[in-house]
Amino acid sequence: MTTDSKADTAAASDAHDVDAAPVTDRTHDNSWSANLEGPEHAADRSLVVDQAVSAIEHTAPGNHVNLVTHGDHGHPETYLYGALDDAYGDDIDWEYVDQCGCGGHVVRVDV
Repeated sequence: MTTDSKADTAAASDAHDVDAAPVTDRTHDNSWSANLEGPEHAADRSLVVDQAVSAIEHTAPGNHVNLVTHGDHGHPETYLYGALDDAYGDDIDWEYVDQCGCGGHVVRVDV
């Protein structure tokens, strides 16, 4: 991600509800799952995208993060894949894993 992209993401994050907790507060040196299924995520698709990018930024290289997105926004190919491509291009790989029983979706991102 370029510095400009990081600044754009940070600026976009500032526009969200201040009550939305960050998806993580540390860098994960292991594989982990980012929960993007809260009510604040259901209400704000751009929060899902911003926190997905934040989750990737907080994942150490050689690991993966499962982005568990809110079902209210539909399949992540309609809004998340393009955002990941814009932010990272070929620097990361992702794959759709499955739809959860609750209606959400899981996208695995290898960092």
